[in-house]
Amino acid sequence: MSLTGVGVLLIGIAFLILSIYLAKVLSNTASILEGVGRTVEKLPDQLDDVLYETGQMIQNSNNTLADVNEKLGTLTPLFHIVGDVGESTRKLTSSLNDFAGSVKKKTESVDEETRNNRLGGLYGSAALAFYAFQNGKERNKGSYKRPSSLYISGEQRAFDVDRMKEEAKEAAREGKYISQDK
Repeated sequence: MSLTGVGVLLIGIAFLILSIYLAKVLSNTASILEGVGRTVEKLPDQLDDVLYETGQMIQNSNNTLADVNEKLGTLTPLFHIVGDVGESTRKLTSSLNDFAGSVKKKTESVDEETRNNRLGGLYGSAALAFYAFQNGKERNKGSYKRPSSLYISGEQRAFDVDRMKEEAKEAAREGKYISQDK
């Protein structure tokens, strides 16, 4: 055999191997296409089922939405009532706040001395009532005692406090508490 014959033989063997490989590839491709064909045949039935279920879901969604709208329509007056109550409480709170502010302004406008006099009068009245009550108890027992040393020392301290207040007022009028930094 000559070299040409060997070359042709090798080409033939290569062509045979290539043909066998292509046959396997084409056979696999054919089986894949058969599977695709079966799937495509089943597809209309599956799509019918999917579309039916989708229609049912849309219908249920519409029913639920209609139910929610109906219930919201029922609750709307309640929301209006709650809004009205909120507005009323806001107005009430605002008026109470205005009243408290005016009372505060009136209270702040009363000077310190008037306030002290009122408190002093209140405390004095309470002390007088207590003293009269205690004195009445002593009279009912039949033995009236002289004022105790505690009472006398309390009177002395009250006098000292009043004197110190007057001295502080006088010092404030003269400007003793104002710093002279220049």
